[in-house]
Amino acid sequence: MKIDDIERLVNEVGGWLTNREGQTLYQLAKNCSGQGTIVEIGSWLGKSTIWLGQGAKANDRSLKIYAIDPHTGSSEHHRWFGRVWTFDKFKENIDRANLKEIVIPLIKTSAEAAGEFNQPVELIFIDGAHEYKLVKLDFELWFSKLIDGGIIVLHDTAGWASWPGPVKVAKEFIYRSSHFKNIRIIDSMTIAEKTFRNSFWDKLHNRYLLL
Repeated sequence: MKIDDIERLVNEVGGWLTNREGQTLYQLAKNCSGQGTIVEIGSWLGKSTIWLGQGAKANDRSLKIYAIDPHTGSSEHHRWFGRVWTFDKFKENIDRANLKEIVIPLIKTSAEAAGEFNQPVELIFIDGAHEYKLVKLDFELWFSKLIDGGIIVLHDTAGWASWPGPVKVAKEFIYRSSHFKNIRIIDSMTIAEKTFRNSFWDKLHNRYLLL
């Protein structure tokens, strides 16, 4: 599927993801080596899942997307509107995108899924609950499963779409970490490559971005 076709498809799906962010997720999935799988924390109605899934489909390495979401709405949503059930709409959107063979939904919390997940992860997109303690928990639960050279993407960490929780986790555990390099920002997403130990120049670059 061409990028323009994917954009038209996802523009009909509810969610908070720019097309530039979606295209980035597409390219990251498309460029995966197959040494690990792809995990998404927080799927909502499937906008980001579709971008990841189409990238995996273009990759041609039989990659799967593990889309983790309890599908009861976000904690922020609960405070204003109460609990909802989003899985039916998510499944409808995934089926419409012809991704049901690639996307594996896990209707669980991040913690529940992490406790049972025993595969190496090459690409992880974290966009679940936005409270600091929950974003931190997502990071801690999945960091050890991410392979060296794997990519972590943390949403809502920069610009007008930033949230205090994801921003604080990015600052503490990515920019100030000795285990990430090649950090960049695309709209509100922080993207980083895991490494056993980064170099002096990596640290300098990371601190520059942090400032």
